[in-house]
Amino acid sequence: MKQIVDGPTCARRAVRIFVVAVCAAFSTGSVFAQSELMDVKATDLKPDAYQTFYLTNLTQQNDAVDLQSDLRNLFPRARFFYVASQDAISMRGSAEDIALAQKVVSDMDRPKKTYRLTYSIRETDAGKAIGTQKIVIVVTTGGTTVFKQGNRIPISTGSVDSKSGTPVAQMQYLDIGLNINATLDGSAEGLRLRSQLEQSSLADEKSGAGMQDPVIRQTRLDDVSSLVPGRPAVLGSLDLPDSTRHEEFEVVAELIK
Repeated sequence: MKQIVDGPTCARRAVRIFVVAVCAAFSTGSVFAQSELMDVKATDLKPDAYQTFYLTNLTQQNDAVDLQSDLRNLFPRARFFYVASQDAISMRGSAEDIALAQKVVSDMDRPKKTYRLTYSIRETDAGKAIGTQKIVIVVTTGGTTVFKQGNRIPISTGSVDSKSGTPVAQMQYLDIGLNINATLDGSAEGLRLRSQLEQSSLADEKSGAGMQDPVIRQTRLDDVSSLVPGRPAVLGSLDLPDSTRHEEFEVVAELIK
């Protein structure tokens, strides 16, 4: 016999089937979610280990901080602490991460190269060589060397005593001569050198501001150049005003160790 089911009854049956299907889907999803949660918890429950890396060559604070940042990016689940007074980085993490971090530290904490920089200042007059001044300094990659040669010239400056109102003489000093700041970065294949050269001297004329105020003649060169060890590089040249004299600045880098 064919059973006739009215419309409302069919609708109620369809709703029941839909609810059962949705419940089954939610139940399956919760099983998967619970399984993922158990896997994460199992990973987090791995016992941590501890290790301290003592730095031998990266003793500058900025170098050690860069290494610490590198380790944090490579091992996001581990913890790192930099102790500047001990030149050390402490690590807490899994044994596998510590073993790999040890290799990273060994690769990064290498001795820095030391170079001899020879600056040459050649001076000519109407195309004829007058003389060459050579300055030799030693720079380590990642470091800066400052060279100063000349005199300190005292300059009297005036001030007024705040209580008595009487003039008080004070002295300031100017460095006259040759100053060189050299900062070196890079490797044996290619070096980047930043040179700051400043030449100054006293002029014969006096300043109009005061009878004792001197006039300073100054030449300054601020240059960033790429060097190949053993090959000279010209940093710049200058035609001296009111004369036929010409100066050329050159530098060459040689590996020491």
